[in-house]
Amino acid sequence: MSAPLHVAVLMGGWSAERDVSLMSGKGIVEALESLGHRVTAIDMDRDVAAKLAAAKPDVVFNALHGTPGEDGSVQGMLDLMGLKYTHSGMVTSVIAIDKVLTKQALVPHGIPMPGGRIVKSADVFEGDPLKRPYVLKPVNEGSSVGVAIVTDEGNYGQPIGRDVAGPWQEFEELLAEPYVRGRELTTAILGGKALGVTELKPKSGWYDYDAKYTDGMTEHIFPAQIPDHIAEACKRIALEAHRLLGCRGASRSDFRWDDERGEDGLFLLEVNTQPGMTPLSLVPEQARHLGISYPELVQMIVDEALAGEES
Repeated sequence: MSAPLHVAVLMGGWSAERDVSLMSGKGIVEALESLGHRVTAIDMDRDVAAKLAAAKPDVVFNALHGTPGEDGSVQGMLDLMGLKYTHSGMVTSVIAIDKVLTKQALVPHGIPMPGGRIVKSADVFEGDPLKRPYVLKPVNEGSSVGVAIVTDEGNYGQPIGRDVAGPWQEFEELLAEPYVRGRELTTAILGGKALGVTELKPKSGWYDYDAKYTDGMTEHIFPAQIPDHIAEACKRIALEAHRLLGCRGASRSDFRWDDERGEDGLFLLEVNTQPGMTPLSLVPEQARHLGISYPELVQMIVDEALAGEES
């Protein structure tokens, strides 16, 4: 057991993922207290810097999801304040939350990711930017927020209707990518090691925000029932992406695998630098399967933040 610390846990905020962040933060606070640490829980608002300055913690556990907690903004503030904090630093966070910057950082190094291009939301009302089926998603949101799969059946119209609900009503620009059929896989990295591969099977539809955070909506299979060489490829790619982006602490890489194409059908979709820590979240689940309890996981992330070392 490490010496008792004063840990500030940042949670909440005002992103689309506020509720998930509050769930993550609650679990982290309870875990830290069970380990004997002193904890100051902070629901982030515009006075967050003043609250942190008053608290004077030894380390900050960043349990925020989405912007501004995951996009480099909070990381830059903490850097300026001279506070140590969990998970990735400012530059890594800026790149990893932006799906285009992530591709630019990873694809030249041989990381397989779907192609795609930025489109103006207004343009999708004039015609499809790609051959259907394709995916439209915000450039810098996480947890499948605002993702639409546009199919041949024309579920949003032909072309997409201006009055139809979708990310085109919320964002001026979107990333259009070819839709990768197949299976949803995810791999967590902790302490510079890949924990394993989970397959996610939504009970209906696809693995969207509701499927991620509603109990019973998605079946988690760990270890994934996939060929060994695909599992090893997931772990290798996730670890390499973690390293190339300069991630620290825990990260989670999400994949789609077209099982009719073998390893050529495996694509990295994104790297999450602030993976969820809720009871349904995948990093705690993979750790638990490997004998790492939730409090132990939280302590490992804190220890790495204090060490200040890139994984």
